Amino acid sequence: MAAVSIQEVQSRKDLKRFINLPWDIYADDPFWVPPIKPMQKRLLTPGKHPFWQKAEGRLFLARRGDQVVGRIAAVVNHALNDYQKENGGAWGFFECRRDPEAAMALFMAAEAWLRRAGVEFCRGPLNPSTNYEVGLLVEGFDTPPAFMMTYNPAYYLEMVRACGYRKEKDLLSFRFHRDWQPPQWGWAVLERVEKRWNVVVRPPDPKHLDDEIKLMNQIYHECWADNWGFVPMSAEELEYSAKDLYFIFDPNFAGFVVLNGETVGVFLMLPDISPLLKRFNGALGLGALLKKKLYWSEINSLRGLMMGIKKEYQQFGLPAVVVAHVMRALQKNPQYQHMELGWNLEDNEGINRLYQDDGGGLPCKRYRIFRKPLA
Repeated sequence: MAAVSIQEVQSRKDLKRFINLPWDIYADDPFWVPPIKPMQKRLLTPGKHPFWQKAEGRLFLARRGDQVVGRIAAVVNHALNDYQKENGGAWGFFECRRDPEAAMALFMAAEAWLRRAGVEFCRGPLNPSTNYEVGLLVEGFDTPPAFMMTYNPAYYLEMVRACGYRKEKDLLSFRFHRDWQPPQWGWAVLERVEKRWNVVVRPPDPKHLDDEIKLMNQIYHECWADNWGFVPMSAEELEYSAKDLYFIFDPNFAGFVVLNGETVGVFLMLPDISPLLKRFNGALGLGALLKKKLYWSEINSLRGLMMGIKKEYQQFGLPAVVVAHVMRALQKNPQYQHMELGWNLEDNEGINRLYQDDGGGLPCKRYRIFRKPLA
């Protein structure tokens, strides 16, 4: 067997190999959902994606002879370090054949670059930050991932741990059937909230969608400002991300929580387009547009992308108002049979309790963020 060699991605051909590798690794995996190659290329290219305005990184390939067997990204997100007052780096976009030697070589290359960049620790996977796809799947390998959630072989956990990484935080996703009902105490909370406060859910105005998305992001930033791993999106990042989501936005499952005339919360659910992404197989263009038209009916689930209540209103029981709104909207949209809510921080006891206590909800998937000191 040829020895493992590590190569930094420096050419378009190298980047193409980096992007194409998952198609080899998951060739026989029925649950893997292919990413969109042009979107991956933009996200991985400084100068083409606004994430890199306040970040830097390197991409690495592992080879055995002429065959690419693994890949990894090393990232220093200066926006995150400045916001969280820390000095860390990250690894992400990790894919590897069942080859522990190649995995070890990849992590060593990423860590060596991060040390030269002067960071004190490394966490991951972040692809490339908590505003994108994050976490290593450690439980829930028996179903496909929801839209914008990660997926990986079970053996990745063993390889990551062998490289010295230990758990920093778990993220949970909950999956519910459309007939699910919140626990009785949840309805009691809703009744008290509606009697005591002048609270309504306002849907986005489709005539001013750009402004509504900016407001949604602003409120979300206020709600999550103190959360673990949070970093605000720049205006350029928000605009870039919103353009990618316009074509699947459903205003029936997005909106603002308004209390006594003040916008105090926000939520956004999107159709889980994983079935379409499998049919796209990484490609966009006219073929993808045709497939979207032909196969949109295969989409039968929603992905809860964000929900937040401003800190000073988090004890008002307002999540119950959002849950009730979503349940009512589901009754008017029979296409959606399921919804996956997450990711949630494992220690977000309020929302996790709402899903689990008496409501019968259990995490359908668990994702893990790892950390390793580099001193």
